Amino acid sequence: MSRVVVMNHLTLDGVMQGPGRPDEDTRDGFTQGGWAGAHADDVVNGAMGARSPASREMLLGRRSYDDMLRHWNTQDSPFKDMLNRAPKYVVSTTLREPPPWPWPNTTVLNGDVIGAVGDLKQEPGKDLNVMGSGELIRTLMRHGLIDEYLLFVHPLVLGAGRRLFPDGGVPASLRLVDSTVSPTGVVIATYRPAG
Repeated sequence: MSRVVVMNHLTLDGVMQGPGRPDEDTRDGFTQGGWAGAHADDVVNGAMGARSPASREMLLGRRSYDDMLRHWNTQDSPFKDMLNRAPKYVVSTTLREPPPWPWPNTTVLNGDVIGAVGDLKQEPGKDLNVMGSGELIRTLMRHGLIDEYLLFVHPLVLGAGRRLFPDGGVPASLRLVDSTVSPTGVVIATYRPAG
């Protein structure tokens, strides 16, 4: 069986919006994008690399998929090549197969998304990594489809921005299965559903 693994950078106040670049996600007037870069170090990069898309598949919401496609295909980076090779499943209520832009190895999931993700989990092999994709994560949580959370908690409080676990969200009981702290103070924590 495959697992659904959430991999996200967060601030201490739970903000997940725009960690990579200033223009990554400016919804609701968010102006603090790019906040994760100051804490990047070999430990953080190594933890991300260990879960790289080269050996896994990706499950993304439409917004995260669009952003990653636009950004990484303009970069000269090994991550670009890994993303291009990785199987990608994009969840969308409006996008149809085939997508209107070329990104290799992409399958659109619409209609019964919960059933489709459940079917993917029944297949042997690779983890389905979810990056960004806050709305998708909350939907998967509601249906008990997330098997693991790999969270990179940065020593930073932004006070504004979209949070991974917003008020009124889905309650969850998790257990910590692994943790480490990077030299720049990022807590890298792996959680799985309790019970």
